[in-house]
Amino acid sequence: MPVPQRIDFIINPLHGRATRADARLLTDSKPKPIALFIHGFKGFKDWGHFNLLADYFAQQGFVFIKLNLSHNGSTLTEDDVKDLEAFGHNNFSKELADVKALVDLLYSENTPVPTPELDLSRIFLIGHSRGGGLAILASDQDHRIKATATWAAISDLENRWSDEILAQWKNEGVLHVENARTKQQMPMYYQLVEDFLANKNLLDIPAAARRLPQPLLLIHGANDETLPLQMAYELKENKPDAALEIIPEANHSFGGMHPYLLPALPPAAQQAADRTITFFSAI
Repeated sequence: MPVPQRIDFIINPLHGRATRADARLLTDSKPKPIALFIHGFKGFKDWGHFNLLADYFAQQGFVFIKLNLSHNGSTLTEDDVKDLEAFGHNNFSKELADVKALVDLLYSENTPVPTPELDLSRIFLIGHSRGGGLAILASDQDHRIKATATWAAISDLENRWSDEILAQWKNEGVLHVENARTKQQMPMYYQLVEDFLANKNLLDIPAAARRLPQPLLLIHGANDETLPLQMAYELKENKPDAALEIIPEANHSFGGMHPYLLPALPPAAQQAADRTITFFSAI
């Protein structure tokens, strides 16, 4: 298979913290559908098998773009989660601003991908885990996005923490969560909760799914150890015309890990990719 071209570039969201993204494509000066990939909580754009995933989509005729969410802990020189202070100041509104800034950039005269390569009438979102919930919210708010696929998506941002934890969080101003891979104690400042409460209508995933006019594909692993399969059924309940694909034996990362050193996609990730490509190609 041909090796796709990689284009690295910077996104400048309105909140002021720049972040990195990269595009993969086979250049031929013909317009191609665009798949934008949003990583999940504690993730980053070059995690695990995501580069293999980008190349695969490009080889199937897509422009595949993955971004680091601006406050995921990455920096302009480091993809991995190293800036814990930035991570602590993340919130859902900032993540939505990141996705909007990427779409805006593709539409601008400063687009990093040559305009002849882009079919701006076919911009699709793929979101993994919390990024899946974000993809639903972003699609609800931006109808330049033509269809959405979620992989092991969170179904709701509300009621993620008990009243006891929320009270302690508010009192102390910070809640720490461990990164199982690096053993870092990662801070989340209480502003995340304040942002959610202040923007609850815009951050309501079930309501966004009910309103969503675009086609939606829900992919979930039967053995998801992080976000239970029930969450896929909850999203389907809110958007009955959504397509639902359950991958037997698949876990939350669809067989991926970091680092991922094998030359081919994990089988479950390959299934998710193929199902998503078929779904987008029909639109």
